[in-house]
Amino acid sequence: MEFWPEFLASSWGREFVAGGFGGTAGVMAGYPLDTVRIRQQNSTGGGAAAYQILRRVVATEGPFALYRGMAAPIASVTFQNAIAFQTYAILSRAFGTNATSSNDPPSYKGVALGGFGTGAIQSLLLSPVELIKIRLQLQTKPITTNQSYGGGSGTTTHKGPLDVARSIFRSEGLRGIYRGLGITVLRDAPAHGVYFWTYEYTRERLHPGCRKNGQESFRTMLLAGGLAGVASWMCCYPLDVVKTRIQGRSDLYTGIVDCFRRSVREEGYNVLWRGLGTAVMRAFIVNGAIFTAYETALRCILPNNKDDF
Repeated sequence: MEFWPEFLASSWGREFVAGGFGGTAGVMAGYPLDTVRIRQQNSTGGGAAAYQILRRVVATEGPFALYRGMAAPIASVTFQNAIAFQTYAILSRAFGTNATSSNDPPSYKGVALGGFGTGAIQSLLLSPVELIKIRLQLQTKPITTNQSYGGGSGTTTHKGPLDVARSIFRSEGLRGIYRGLGITVLRDAPAHGVYFWTYEYTRERLHPGCRKNGQESFRTMLLAGGLAGVASWMCCYPLDVVKTRIQGRSDLYTGIVDCFRRSVREEGYNVLWRGLGTAVMRAFIVNGAIFTAYETALRCILPNNKDDF
């Protein structure tokens, strides 16, 4: 009976719960646009516009197809975001040399380096989850399909995340489960550095002093979180396109360089930015929701007290 009060009294416990709320809010807010983005990135030829893919998916597969594969990130999002926020809190303070007391926020250098390390570490958990999610998002109805969405040809049979994971493990082993890990680290490490730095800098500019007292408004949370998401996606987007193609088409590419060269040779450099508009729109919505839910949860768990991590 004493577990929850003691758990929430610890910094790890508060970060775990708040990170879970933030992650869940982000997944639910932006998942349909994420499905559209994945199909844009993996399409061949010129690539369809976002609204064309959206209309076609809803018309041919139903609106729930936009949420296909959401169980995988939802199931892991609490633990993943708890690890991410807690790791960031520890690393940013370790690198933030100007923090003279426990109540001082870490330096912006500490924020950027802490974010970089956080992105690299969380990739170990995120890579298999995204692999399963992408395979389900590219899957169409269980009928013979073509490559209009970049999902390959044949008959789709996967019924959910566990079915996809079992199929990959049977055919490709543990190495198959971690396909795309390298490109995920290359994408997420710098992206998270930009992400957390942009959030901390923007919130302080919009609401001076809030990094120390934690009293920023909801508008500040939404705007700072949204801009952080946009900035992080802008800096890593070509790598995300390569990652999607590697994880979505395991039989076509031998590695990162092969995927990059073949994609550019066959479709031009514009392919590396395909779906950027959808990703930026989604990033603003999702990350505004994540930081608002995260900061709100922390306030509810520990009202009027912004202790150190």
